[in-house]
Amino acid sequence: MSVPYKTDQFISCDLARWACALRFEDLSPEAIERARLFWYDSLGCALGGSQQEDARILLEHHRAMAPSSDGPCTCFVSGFRTNPVDAAFLNAHMIRAMDYNDIYWKADPCHPSDLISAPLALCELHDLSGRDLIVGTIIAYEIEMRLCEIGRPGIREYGWHHATLSAFAAPYAAARMLNLSVEQAVQAVGICASRTCCLGAVTAGKLTNMKNTVDPWAARMAVESAMLAQRGYSGPEHIFDGKEGLFHVFGHSVYDGEPCTFDAEALVADLPATPDAHYRILDCGMKSFPIEALSHAPLTAMMKCIKAHDIKPEDVAEIKVEVIARAADILGDPHKYRPTSKETADHSLPYSLAVGLVDGMVTPRQFKQERIDDPALIPIMDMVKVVPNEDFEELFPEYQPSRVTITLKSGQSHAARVDVPKGDPRDPMTAEEIAVKFNALGADVVGSQRCDEIAQAVLALEKLERVRDLTRLMVKEE
Repeated sequence: MSVPYKTDQFISCDLARWACALRFEDLSPEAIERARLFWYDSLGCALGGSQQEDARILLEHHRAMAPSSDGPCTCFVSGFRTNPVDAAFLNAHMIRAMDYNDIYWKADPCHPSDLISAPLALCELHDLSGRDLIVGTIIAYEIEMRLCEIGRPGIREYGWHHATLSAFAAPYAAARMLNLSVEQAVQAVGICASRTCCLGAVTAGKLTNMKNTVDPWAARMAVESAMLAQRGYSGPEHIFDGKEGLFHVFGHSVYDGEPCTFDAEALVADLPATPDAHYRILDCGMKSFPIEALSHAPLTAMMKCIKAHDIKPEDVAEIKVEVIARAADILGDPHKYRPTSKETADHSLPYSLAVGLVDGMVTPRQFKQERIDDPALIPIMDMVKVVPNEDFEELFPEYQPSRVTITLKSGQSHAARVDVPKGDPRDPMTAEEIAVKFNALGADVVGSQRCDEIAQAVLALEKLERVRDLTRLMVKEE
């Protein structure tokens, strides 16, 4: 498959030139503000994520591999000191572990904050500032989000996970933190993307610990790839648009009778580089519930319906959920009706609706194992019917339409529709709302006073002379 773009250079070079040249002075005030808020949200998610079983296993594993390590980089909460590659991975996993961090969904979904621990680790390694970290953060968001826009259709539609695309985005942020040359940044991307293609199986059917691990692995690989490129290691510069690169390989796939393609021009069009430019980070959303992104609109709709009509769990006969086809496929998968782990439960719409109906809330507490194992939730999950609504298709991804109809045992029905869930850029979470989420996740982990100290530092991130002063605050005091 030929790609009609440029014959004298590769797209990896175009992106590298942009990323390597971007300065803090080039950023818009709005982008800087969003970067601060996404770090605030992400650090709260990491505090909560540190308490998850998979995070404990990974920390134990890395400690066992380096029991006497006293590396230059800090792992959140535990304070484990290690090398920047492992620190980027462990911290990224904590951000991701609860599936409570940010979300962007166009042709493909992504969680750009899965990647930002890569520039964080390198900022700590080289004693860089909060301004440097903001630049790296905005680079990661910009390229990751653009990659999610350009698939025709997205790669998820033919069986691949978005972590595949993350491996093409994260190395640019890492390269910028190391002040690599354009040529070195191109090599870093070639190294990273060569080894991190990810099958969609990690989010299909029964979910495992790998669901929250594959994107952090891209952050890990980004740091190592950039450091290798700095030493002169090479990777294929044609990794995007050359022979057997991303566009070529996926061009062999067919969806609904049509070959799959990428909009190469859109990937590099109008890359922002001035304070009055539009940066993609402004278009990313946050999660107000610790659940899979497409579950937010139906859960919001159901909770509104329950509140408006004072519906009691014992009075409900059926909960019908109308969503787009891909959401019905993900959220109504038969495995999702009998979740046995947190990983499956937080991707289970039947579970989220059932526990929301009974408990009147959906917070991290609803995903503790003893709650998931409650057999009383099974008949309520079985009341949930997830069906595709063809009329909603043309509204997605600009909107995430969902209509929930609750039928009572009396035969009476009530319905509510939500197109834009809370946390969407059109209804964004404020700093005050993020603070509520942050404190709910972090107070029991590091204490309320430390939560306040972290908030003070991260909300003035551009004034921080040393990023390591922030990572120090993310450690639990003994």
